[in-house]
Amino acid sequence: MRTNRTFFTRDRKVGYTFLLPNMIGFLVFICFPVIASFLMSFTDWNGFGQIEFAGLSNYTRLWGDETFRISLMNSLIMTIVSVPATLFLAILAAVALNKGVKGVKLFRTAIFMPHITATIAVAVVWQLLYNPSMGPINGLLRSLGVEQPPMWLASTTWALPSVIIVSIWHSVGYYMVLYLAGLQGIPKDLYEAASLDGAGKTSQFRNITIPMLSPVIFFTVIIGIINSFKVFDMVYVLTKGGPGRSTHVLVYDIYYTAFQRYEYGYASAMAYVLFAIILVITWIQFKGQKKWVNY
Repeated sequence: MRTNRTFFTRDRKVGYTFLLPNMIGFLVFICFPVIASFLMSFTDWNGFGQIEFAGLSNYTRLWGDETFRISLMNSLIMTIVSVPATLFLAILAAVALNKGVKGVKLFRTAIFMPHITATIAVAVVWQLLYNPSMGPINGLLRSLGVEQPPMWLASTTWALPSVIIVSIWHSVGYYMVLYLAGLQGIPKDLYEAASLDGAGKTSQFRNITIPMLSPVIFFTVIIGIINSFKVFDMVYVLTKGGPGRSTHVLVYDIYYTAFQRYEYGYASAMAYVLFAIILVITWIQFKGQKKWVNY
C-alpha cells in the first residue's frame, strides 16, 4: 500500500514538473500583467516619472473623451457588419464544399489560405489593391465605366468599409472549417428521411442543417465578436486609425494612448472597459443560447 502511495506521489510530482514551465509562463506573461494593468488603471503614470494614484478619474474621463466614443462606435460598426457577413459566407462556403465534387479540396484550401497568411502580409497586399490611382480594383471599376471610383483607404467614408472587407476575407476560411466539421457530424439519415417526406433543399437547410449546426454557430458568434473587438494589426498596417479618426477602433486607441501619448493609466482603464463590454456581450449570449441552441 505504501509502495502505491509512493508511486502516485512520485508520478504526481513528475506531472507538476512538466506543467511548471507553462504555469510560470502563465503567471509571468498573463496573470501578472492583467493584475498590474488593473491596478495601473487607477493611477496616472507616463512610464517614466512617479506613479500617482488617480482613483476613478481615468474611468470618469472616458465619458467625455470624443476619441474614445468614436473608437467605440467604429468597433461596434465593425462587429455588427463583419460578424454576420463573415459567418453567413462561411456557412454558404461550408455547405457548398461539403459535397464530394471534383476539386473540393483545392477550393477548401483556397478559402482557408488567407486565414493562415500573416495579417501584415494580407494588409500590405490589400493596400496595393486599394491604391486609388494604380490599384487593380479601381482599374477594374474604371474599365466598367465608373469615372470616379472610391478613394478607399484614403477616404473617411470608405476607409472603415475597406477594413471590414479585408477582415471578412481574412476570416471566412477559419469559420468555414468549423462549419465543415459541424456539417460532417450531422447524420445523413435525417436528410434522407426529410427527402422521403418531400422536403426540399431549402427546407432541409432551414429545419435540419441550421438547428444541428446551432452549437457551432453559437461558438463562432462568440469568437467572431471577440475577434472583431480585438482588431488591431489590420488597422495599424492599413490605415493607422486614419484618415482622421475614421478607422480608430478600441484596441488601436488603447495602443495609441499608451505608446504614443504615454498615458498608461488611462490606456489601462480603456482596456478594462473593453473587457467589460466583451464580458457583458458574452454573458448575454450564454443566457440567450438556451432558447435557440440544440445540443
